[in-house]
Amino acid sequence: MPEPVKKTVSAFAKKPKTQVAEEGATVVFETETEKPDAKVRWQSNTKDLASGDKYMIKADGNKHSLTIQAVTKEDGTAYAVIAGGSKVKFDLKVKEKEVMEEVKLEVKEEVKKEVKKEEEAQGGAGDPGAPDLAATDTLAPEEAPAPAETPAAADTTPVAPQPGANIQAHDTPGFDESQAPDTKTDLTGLFTEKPQSGEVAVGENINFVAKVNAASLLKKPTIKWFKGKWMDLASKSGKSLQLKELYDRNSKVYTFEMQIIAAKPSFAGAYRCEVSSRDKFDSCNFDLTVHEARAVEGFDIRAAFRRTSVDGSEEAGELDFSALLKKRDSFFKGSPGHRASKSQVKSEPDEDVWEILQKAKASEYEKIAFQYGITDLRGMLKRLKKMKKEEKKSEAFLKKLDPAYQVEKGHKMKLCIEVANEDVDVKWLKNGQEIQSTGSKYIFESVGNKRYLTINHCSLSDDATYTCVVGDEKCTTELFVKEPPVTITSNLEDQMVMKGERVELECEVSEEGATVKWEKDGVELTRDESFKYRFKKDGRKHVLIINEATKEDCGHYTVKTNGGESMAELMVSEKELEVYQNIADLTVKAKDEAVFKCEVSDETVKGIWYKNGVEVKADARTHITHIGRIHKLTIDDVKPEDQGDYTFVPEGYAFNLSAKLNFLEVKIDYVPRQDPPKIHLDCMGHTADSTIVVVAGNKLRLDVPITGDPAPTVIWTKGEKVMTEGDGRLHVESTKGHCIFTIEGADKQDEGLYSVIVRNPAGEDKADINVKVVDAPDPPSAPRILSVGEDSCVVQWDPPKSDGGNPIIGYVLERKKKKSYRWMRLNFDPYTDTTYEAKRMIEGVEYEMRVYAVNAIGMSRHSAASQPFIPVAPTSEPVGLCVDDISDTTVSLKWRTPEHLGSSELDGYGVEYCKEGSDEWVPAFEGLTERTSVIIRDLPTGEKMQFRVRAYNMAGPSAPTSLAQAVTIREIMQKPKIWIPRNLRQTLIKKVEETINLVIPFQGKPRPVITWSKDGEPLNPKQVSIRNSDTDTILFIRKSERKDSGKYEVKLQIENVEDTASISIQIVDLPGSPEKLKIMDVWGFNVALEWKPPKDNGNCEITGYMVQKADKKTMEWYTVYELYRRTNCVVADLIMGNEYIFRIYAVNMVGLSLEPCFSADSAYIQKTGFEYKPPTYKEHDFSEAPKFTHPLVSRSVIAGYNATLSCSVRGIPKPKVTWYKNKMDISNEAKYRMFSKQGVLTLEIRKPCSFDGGVYMCKAVNASGEDAVECKLEIRPQITKEERDKQMNKAD
Repeated sequence: MPEPVKKTVSAFAKKPKTQVAEEGATVVFETETEKPDAKVRWQSNTKDLASGDKYMIKADGNKHSLTIQAVTKEDGTAYAVIAGGSKVKFDLKVKEKEVMEEVKLEVKEEVKKEVKKEEEAQGGAGDPGAPDLAATDTLAPEEAPAPAETPAAADTTPVAPQPGANIQAHDTPGFDESQAPDTKTDLTGLFTEKPQSGEVAVGENINFVAKVNAASLLKKPTIKWFKGKWMDLASKSGKSLQLKELYDRNSKVYTFEMQIIAAKPSFAGAYRCEVSSRDKFDSCNFDLTVHEARAVEGFDIRAAFRRTSVDGSEEAGELDFSALLKKRDSFFKGSPGHRASKSQVKSEPDEDVWEILQKAKASEYEKIAFQYGITDLRGMLKRLKKMKKEEKKSEAFLKKLDPAYQVEKGHKMKLCIEVANEDVDVKWLKNGQEIQSTGSKYIFESVGNKRYLTINHCSLSDDATYTCVVGDEKCTTELFVKEPPVTITSNLEDQMVMKGERVELECEVSEEGATVKWEKDGVELTRDESFKYRFKKDGRKHVLIINEATKEDCGHYTVKTNGGESMAELMVSEKELEVYQNIADLTVKAKDEAVFKCEVSDETVKGIWYKNGVEVKADARTHITHIGRIHKLTIDDVKPEDQGDYTFVPEGYAFNLSAKLNFLEVKIDYVPRQDPPKIHLDCMGHTADSTIVVVAGNKLRLDVPITGDPAPTVIWTKGEKVMTEGDGRLHVESTKGHCIFTIEGADKQDEGLYSVIVRNPAGEDKADINVKVVDAPDPPSAPRILSVGEDSCVVQWDPPKSDGGNPIIGYVLERKKKKSYRWMRLNFDPYTDTTYEAKRMIEGVEYEMRVYAVNAIGMSRHSAASQPFIPVAPTSEPVGLCVDDISDTTVSLKWRTPEHLGSSELDGYGVEYCKEGSDEWVPAFEGLTERTSVIIRDLPTGEKMQFRVRAYNMAGPSAPTSLAQAVTIREIMQKPKIWIPRNLRQTLIKKVEETINLVIPFQGKPRPVITWSKDGEPLNPKQVSIRNSDTDTILFIRKSERKDSGKYEVKLQIENVEDTASISIQIVDLPGSPEKLKIMDVWGFNVALEWKPPKDNGNCEITGYMVQKADKKTMEWYTVYELYRRTNCVVADLIMGNEYIFRIYAVNMVGLSLEPCFSADSAYIQKTGFEYKPPTYKEHDFSEAPKFTHPLVSRSVIAGYNATLSCSVRGIPKPKVTWYKNKMDISNEAKYRMFSKQGVLTLEIRKPCSFDGGVYMCKAVNASGEDAVECKLEIRPQITKEERDKQMNKAD
């Protein structure tokens, strides 16, 4: 059985991301591994990096970082980090400082020029009411539109300028000269020049230009022009639209132009330009405004409705209502009252245009279309004509089905009609076939005159035409099942495997059984003849399997659905080379031999020896040998110049083995001239005590000049602790004239007072150095959402616990959608406060926020994300508030839900009241109510009170809705009236011991006096319970009896006014037994019976009798008549020679009588004819000796797993079966179980071991003979995993 493949899991919990930096800056890449002891390697262009002056690699538990200092243009390349079998790639992009400064200056100069042009164009004849551009075109930082970073962001519609703001096409809304754009973000796109918004008059031409620098692109960029969100203008190119493309080979810049010729009013709107090249993408939004100057006097509505073609000929084309509306809009803009009328239109409620067209005359259609902006009048009139035909009066239907319904896949759909006759039967058809009620798929309901068809768990097969048939009439509707797009819920993961290993790329989609497409480097994958690729589906999981990976399988694999795609990279490496013996450091004397030796796992691997990075060549003293797995470097007659670092590098593998050769030289000591030691520290004229500041993560290097003869010994201390080279970060080095103290990757623990002591026989000297380590601050606490609005929220956070040794200068905030992975920065300059209002969010979308703290050293790690929140606006006010009831101290109010609920759920309603003339509103109750009606109690009698209701959601209370006038708290007299339910207007029939619960509603104020009686007598309270409320009275009998039958009367009385009603109740029971059953006559095969009715009919009519007969031999009763109405009958078709008795039950609506009435005599049917003598037969002998029809089969099984032996035997009578092992009876041993079913014999051996092997025999014996079969059972030992791996390696 093959070993199951383990799922590949990424070794990284947090992956480094691509960064953009200026020349000279310091860049830090951070990552986190799943395991704290994981070994991490950093690479640049596939070469391993090591710590040094340029690169600093730091590891702290599962956190790892790579710091690149003094970034240059050459550092802008591809990087990677490797842990275990996972590899993550990222890039560093380096921009020149001069370029970024030039971009800022160019943008500022461009804005100044355009503002100046606009002021000159306005001159003195400008509109006095138009606001100054400098005062109106600068938005707050949080209101400024964010740059388009992704296609999703590019689709957002730009904010339109306010009426009266005179902004030209090239102006940038929200730009201020004092705020230079964030070029770091702008330069990451592909555009070097973006198309700008423009204005044009009708009939004129306009050009839009976009430029893309292709110097860093691998292939030619692709550009698309869109109008709105989805209309691709490439297919519209022609007489009115031309697209051009130019390429400058010197500057490597592509210029794309879109020229609009003879602009029309319908060309106005929002446009978008998208450019893409491989994995890079950029987009830009811009607007086109088309002006048409018209005099007020010349505005003719009939001319606007006239069909015209492009060349001006009459009666060509269709009515262009969109152009008409723009003409109308420009006409009203020219009028002085345009601004006021606009606000009035906004406040008007929406009207149903369909209802207006239905009621209007045909001559008014064009006027209505112009007034309400209808652009497809012809289509609407066709649908209106069809609707009018369907409005034909129906005799069977009060309400028909709508023309069409839409439901999402997997949801429930409920179709409803109303019929004129409540008792009529309806049939439901699907595509002309009647729907049967089977299972829970379709549910039919009948409530009054309403008929419902419920379709559960709608699928694509339910997308059909449904018809409801009532008699000869029917109504039809179309049900459209909307299938949501299949999205990828679990993305592919990058993988690094060894050559020959099995690869599984797994993803998870949102729908089971969905179809996906797999691609490698853009080429679709299929099942080829060699079965290189296998595709596996398991519910929502889809797996691409590569059985034996090769180097050719490296690449990018993509899985695509109709709702998204996911990409992962597969890297295939050669098998790892194991090192059995590493080379060791050597210390040798002059003239000795030095031998470096190593042993690796692969005999075929060759290698190269290096000394201090230079390849070692064989010569007379140097010998290089390779025998099997052992590699040797031998140096004869060692000399001082042979000292150095020696390295062995296996060919084709990215690692090396290193060792050091130390030359031992014998020296003769002599006594030099003695000079006391001296420490020379010069800190700008200060004393030797000084403070050195170092940034955390950087190298701390203390280089202290010293003198002394003989050379002094140097001791470094921190407090009382002597600093030695212990953990690998600390290095102490002494050279002639200097002592150097180095700490790699300084942190807060390295802060403190360091002392350096120098000593020699002539004396000693000491100096103190204070070291301060500063760092980026700790992350702030998780932000808290204080409040939300329609498109904004107020967020607050606490400062970080540690400021890293430098004061906090501000904070940077980011937000993202809950289901997205892309964080968007909200401010680029540090924000000093800890409370921030974020704007420009989408209502109803779930967001998260996080915060960074910033000090002079840098930016902290991000805080934990806030709790998800949804920007919502308060609901509209509740509607239809009215008084439902009133008494001396209470008021009952009711209302309907608000028309606009927004995207948030409704939390409830709050009710308040106050006295007339007062503005002090008092809550009617604590908290909120979810109901749309409420009773307010304990109100002052006679006072005039005003009431109002507010709806509450996440965003707070809505505007209140109040009563039109105050309400006087006083009960109004109402005559008593009893409303008898329809089912009680005729006699109510109940069985004995059934519960009676009669609810009789009534009206009347004040509360009436209620009196019940039965047949003119008061009710017995022990038998009957009466419960009364303000609106109904209840008569309750727990267990009814026959005596409870009768006529019940209820009477309501308010002062001198009363009302009465009566209810008849009949309690029924089983009838008594019939009486005096007699046999009146017997003839042939017939018997005549007669009886009398029972004395007790059970308080209801006897509906019939059940007549039964029984043969006195068997006394088995058979029903002759089940519901016989008369009291006499004839029982026919009796069997001669048999004697019969009879019994009769009485039947009423309750059931059969408890006891029957038996006949006193019996009826004998006389025999006639001759006696039949049956023939005699000799009984056949069916006995048979046992014989095995299927023998035992010898088997070989694995120890520890249950084994079975089976055979089959036949024989009459059933033979006795005995099992033997090695001729020993094993029938009574617990280790074995024997089964016999339909002649099949089975012996089960539980978890056999090696001792259970042998010869097994099965023997069958009966009176006619015996038979036996046998087989041999071999028990094989279990194979361990290590043994199986060895066998597989041998097989390889």
